[in-house]
Amino acid sequence: MKPVMTSAFLLAFIATAVWSVAAQGRLREGPHYTGNALARPADYREWTFLSAGLGMTYVPPGATAGPPTFGNVFVNPSSYRGFMQTGKWPDRTIFVLEFGNSGSEASINTAGRFQTGLAGIEAEVKDARFPDGWAFFTFGAGASAEPLAGAAVAPCIECHTKNTAVERTFVQFYPTLLEVARRKGTLKPGF
Repeated sequence: MKPVMTSAFLLAFIATAVWSVAAQGRLREGPHYTGNALARPADYREWTFLSAGLGMTYVPPGATAGPPTFGNVFVNPSSYRGFMQTGKWPDRTIFVLEFGNSGSEASINTAGRFQTGLAGIEAEVKDARFPDGWAFFTFGAGASAEPLAGAAVAPCIECHTKNTAVERTFVQFYPTLLEVARRKGTLKPGF
């Protein structure tokens, strides 16, 4: 072969290999299932961190007892990049909501609250495999969770349909993404 053709072939081979590795990475970071059971992503803390809330709840004030929990929200990186480009969440987006207990008295702390142990993990997935394109999961002690169904999921669907800023997601609580949605024109009416 001529040197120019060899170089072109080599560059094409390298480009294909890089694209293939990148595509496999995107598939690995999205949701993984056994049947409809979502596997809990082991590396979600390495994903894009969207925001944290303290004491956020859906019940009336005073209805909860005990110290407030922290809610940390992570999204798989390829979906974050997709949202930044379009203002919408691509198929196979997975959000992980990690709840952390909170404490106020330890070491030198004299005011405020800090995170202590893990209280629970939930996930919301945008995936065409589900009838309306979205599913909600609550992980117990196990490594996988079935999608919430029937009466258990009805409040999630109602709330995420009525109260979210973009699609079924609470972008209004993620300041940098709220601005992206405004620029891209993807906010629901009323935001």
